[in-house]
Amino acid sequence: MTDKVDGQSDPKDELITHLPAMRAFAISLTRNAAAADDLVQDAVVKAWGNFDKFQPGTNLRAWLFTILRNTYYSLYRKRRREVEDPDGVMAGKLSEKPAHDGHLAMADFRVAFAKLTDEQREVLILIGAEGFSYEEAAVMCRCAVGTVKSRTNRARKRLAELMQLDSDDALEMTDAATLAVVMGKRSA
Repeated sequence: MTDKVDGQSDPKDELITHLPAMRAFAISLTRNAAAADDLVQDAVVKAWGNFDKFQPGTNLRAWLFTILRNTYYSLYRKRRREVEDPDGVMAGKLSEKPAHDGHLAMADFRVAFAKLTDEQREVLILIGAEGFSYEEAAVMCRCAVGTVKSRTNRARKRLAELMQLDSDDALEMTDAATLAVVMGKRSA
């Protein structure tokens, strides 16, 4: 049974439908599934405790993504001051060799994507993979729409450069979301 708040369904009931997208976004930010799960959990706890601040009728998904993003950057700033794995032994254990060859294999994409700045990865996921508008992404990123457009354009150009793609190259992708990130085209 869905509770009603001011004649509208309770946003707490809708939260669960956004968890898969939040996890995907968290993985793109953290590049680690376990850390992403922790990040989503932290964001959900924060959202749950602040539902009184959510304005019914507004975009719950964007609100949740903003909380997730802000949580990531808060943790990032905190961890940046910490010294971890100075000799890179742990990081070396986490790296994985590509399992297959191909012009645009998923492993090549992940390597190139990881070389982008946090801001560039963020806008490519929000705009390309998650399908947010530039305006919605600008609100979530707390910057101007033009800044989001510029970051997106620079990120796509940098990805193409890192993957050594020409504008004439055919793209053989493993999923539509990745194609959307690289080319800026949403699949149906």
